[in-house]
Amino acid sequence: MGIYSAGADTARPVKPRCEVPLRDSELPIRLAGLLERLSGPSPVIGVVGLGYVGLPLCVELAGTGAQVYGLDISESLCAALNAGRSHVGDVSDSALAGAVAAGFRASTDAVCVERCDAVIICVPTPLRKTKDPDISYIIAAGQSVAAHARAGQLIVLESTTYPGTTQEILVPMLKERGLTPGEDIAVAFSPERVDPGNPRYGIRNTPKVVGGVTPACTLAAEALYRRCCDTVFPVSSPAAAETVKLLENTFRMVNIGLVNEFALVCRRLGLDVWEIIDAASTKPFGFMTFKPGPGLGGHCIPVDPHYLAWKLRAHGFTTRFVELADAVNSAMPEHVVSVVGDALNHAERSVKGSRILALGVAYKPDISDVRESPAIEVLSLLHGRGARLSYSDPYVPSLKLDSGIMHSVVLDAQALREADAVVVLTDHRSYDWELVLKEARVIVDARNATARARAVAPELASKVWAI
Repeated sequence: MGIYSAGADTARPVKPRCEVPLRDSELPIRLAGLLERLSGPSPVIGVVGLGYVGLPLCVELAGTGAQVYGLDISESLCAALNAGRSHVGDVSDSALAGAVAAGFRASTDAVCVERCDAVIICVPTPLRKTKDPDISYIIAAGQSVAAHARAGQLIVLESTTYPGTTQEILVPMLKERGLTPGEDIAVAFSPERVDPGNPRYGIRNTPKVVGGVTPACTLAAEALYRRCCDTVFPVSSPAAAETVKLLENTFRMVNIGLVNEFALVCRRLGLDVWEIIDAASTKPFGFMTFKPGPGLGGHCIPVDPHYLAWKLRAHGFTTRFVELADAVNSAMPEHVVSVVGDALNHAERSVKGSRILALGVAYKPDISDVRESPAIEVLSLLHGRGARLSYSDPYVPSLKLDSGIMHSVVLDAQALREADAVVVLTDHRSYDWELVLKEARVIVDARNATARARAVAPELASKVWAI
């Protein structure tokens, strides 16, 4: 008997999770030996895209004895990587140098794909201005890989995308080369789960989800990732694996949207949202802590749910939670600017002409990543209202806005005193919050970063405006 999912109108069979019962000797003849090579001492593995996902994967795989080729379109980046200079915060120069010594090589020449036992595609998947998926990087990478692919290989897509991309985009490219997935070549999807700057979870101890086009493809993907991941979890198809990532980040987007709306609710009610969250967090079951802020940032959470929404629109379905959460989260930068205006009005100043110092422009603490950072939107809105802007971020020495290039300033007592208002947008641990509280005239704290400093000096707490 199958497993059934009850929907509003019909009950449809759901494929059970793939158990991958095959052994290497039972694989199709053109894939025979692939598992042995991938599990062996020195397989050849290619990684396409050497950003925050691809480069850490290269280093981890090189540490297992694999011969790793990294592919990227930037010649200058490849030259820097081959010289042991990392551009990714989670990969130190020394770790990269170790990978280079172990045989890692970065290149712009896709011909090396021909030598690989497995190729992993880790290219960006941004949104267009209309919030529709931009899969042009996947298409370009897929075409480049397919042009050099051969029988007996494993091709894995890791780039976050909408359900069906692997089957609808990558598989036809390989079939045009005469390579049938599951027979001539193994094809799978495995969502990246990189959390930049996370000191606790990395590639090795973060479980890896894999879904192949056939059970043989899934088995090959399992063999590959067991080299560098302690836990590998197979699912029934690439589409299932693609949807796993979208659920993970939609869950976070919706709950952040909820707590951001709660911040607005508490402000209307004259309550401290952070006190409410702290108290609710004492419940040992049925509650998970999320924190409000100036908006969503990073490549994943603000972007991935829109891939799901876009796909579902083609099926006549509206993802209402996604759209509502997006509306709430997208409005937070404007809300922060409104609070800045209120704070300055209270000090008998206007936003126009005021000197405003932003603390932090990275999308989260202790990293240099500014992708989709809400700080950029906040600064742009303040600039549009005539504010005189500066920022301090120890991880981001310069920042490009539509209005021009800004450069980080040293955060000291003088910089704090000279500002009419200080806006906390990223709560880097290196900031001296007691100094900020002491020297700043007015603080708009979008991250509750000054909480401990306020507890030490409660007489200064009136300087701080929460969002």
